[in-house]
Amino acid sequence: MVSDTPVLAFDTSAAHCAAALLLGDRMVTRSEAMGKGQAERLIPMLQELLSEENLTFADLARIGVGVGPGNFTGIRISVSAARGLALSLGVPAIGVSGLDALQHLSHGPAVAAIAGPRDTAYVQDGQAPPVIMALSEVPPGAVWLEDPRALVSAMAHIAARSKPGVQPAPLYIRSADAAPARDAPPVILR
Repeated sequence: MVSDTPVLAFDTSAAHCAAALLLGDRMVTRSEAMGKGQAERLIPMLQELLSEENLTFADLARIGVGVGPGNFTGIRISVSAARGLALSLGVPAIGVSGLDALQHLSHGPAVAAIAGPRDTAYVQDGQAPPVIMALSEVPPGAVWLEDPRALVSAMAHIAARSKPGVQPAPLYIRSADAAPARDAPPVILR
């Protein structure tokens, strides 16, 4: 059962900054396409969304946040914002996988897919663990991330129904592809 208390959800795991405010059976959403700048835009967007409904952060009952998979920096922006807001407001923050949100949109187990880098996709089939596969290998009929507003709305619904648990943490399917420098370190003269 969805509570009448406001639930705020947001996601910056892809080339967007998206937010949703669940107010009982009514949803208000915002989304802006952006390749970078989510860190500067997220909090003002959330404030605008709340202000338009004559609410403040103090009115929130819980926070839902997209934990990935997706862009490394984008995921960290949302997760850190959610954890900071939850701590300062004394409300739970619920991490929601983008793949779980897509399955929620399909009203049941489905193959969910989010485009990844270098002609790959993050894919989850039902309750199986998410994997990375070539775009050409994604099964036909997969539910793809196309509309950030629908995605973040599903995140708000999931957060409203979830039991609070551990603080949200980024969902990384692939390990970081950064590597130490191959050059020898400079000689330090004394």
